[in-house]
Amino acid sequence: MAWNEPGGNNKDPWGGGNRNNNDGPPDLDELLRKMQRKLNGLFGNKSPSPEGRGGASFPWALVLIVLALVYGLWGFYQVEANESAVVLRLGKYHDTKTAGLHWNPPLIDHVTEVNMTEVRTERTTGQMLTEDASIVDVVLQVQWHVDNAESFVLRVRDPLKSLQEATDSALRHVVGSQTLNGVISQNRSQVSADTQVRLQEYLDLYQTGIRVDVVNLTDAKAPREVQDAFDDVVRAREDEVRLQNEAQAYANQVIPVARGQAQRMIEEAEAYKSRVVESARGEASRFTQLLAEYQRAPDVTRERMYLDAVQEVMTNTSKVMVDVEGGNNMMYLPLDKLAEGAASSASQRQQVSPQVIDEVTQRVMNQLRTEAAKSRRNSNVR
Repeated sequence: MAWNEPGGNNKDPWGGGNRNNNDGPPDLDELLRKMQRKLNGLFGNKSPSPEGRGGASFPWALVLIVLALVYGLWGFYQVEANESAVVLRLGKYHDTKTAGLHWNPPLIDHVTEVNMTEVRTERTTGQMLTEDASIVDVVLQVQWHVDNAESFVLRVRDPLKSLQEATDSALRHVVGSQTLNGVISQNRSQVSADTQVRLQEYLDLYQTGIRVDVVNLTDAKAPREVQDAFDDVVRAREDEVRLQNEAQAYANQVIPVARGQAQRMIEEAEAYKSRVVESARGEASRFTQLLAEYQRAPDVTRERMYLDAVQEVMTNTSKVMVDVEGGNNMMYLPLDKLAEGAASSASQRQQVSPQVIDEVTQRVMNQLRTEAAKSRRNSNVR
């Protein structure tokens, strides 16, 4: 009898004739229906669809896939080149991400991005007490950036407030160790430097992750009630410094000139000394040589010395001395006076030429010779 005839063996040769028989493979439709009933139970639908009902079921699998894609895409984030990202997993520090594209499971990890290169400015003002028990109004600016993202996010509750309080504490400590004049004018740069060092020590101790770049003491002045008196003091100090600088500049200008003049006088004295010494040595040597010649020929040497002396003396004068042979007197001929007289008598508008002077001189010489000849004749007659 065939397997599908009435009263025959209802065993399906493919194993599906008896659904309660465990010898065959499971029914796929039954498995799908069971899975759908479980999903409906998970999402609150307790009434399974009746057997054989032709209604379409809700596509829960597609919804799950879409939700999984949204969840996966939600976890991607971009960290810029100037940033660092601090990752907390279930509220506990997990990692610090650098620049690039990253993924973290949403709702499980919390990501905080921190700008690491931005230079920020914090300003502090207040009245403070100096070492000499004076009150000073101070304005301070602090430029800083984040150096450690983990410490900046996790170590302190409010990094900016911690920075403000640390700045105020460091500034008061430094100002309290300086005098009023030092804070206002003399040691302003030193106050800024000391405040920066002490502030960085505080921030490192608190583990704020902040690095101080520059500290500027922008303003420091006395209270308004006594500002006029302090302005007068400051102007007096500035005048003192200005006068000192002017005096130093004058000294720098005069002292080198005086030193140069002194050195020039010393060198001139040394040159004069050398010239006199060398001249004396030369005169002594010449006298020694002349003495030797004089000892060999006294008359000739004496006459030669006399002629050289007369020539040296007469060379520097315009007067002429004429010794008349056989006469008792020496004639004095003032050529300069004669030339002046001839020039004034001839014409005041014309200059005396050398020819006029030579002519006058020749006439005088002729007259002198004539008189000398007459004197000789008279002496012979006698």
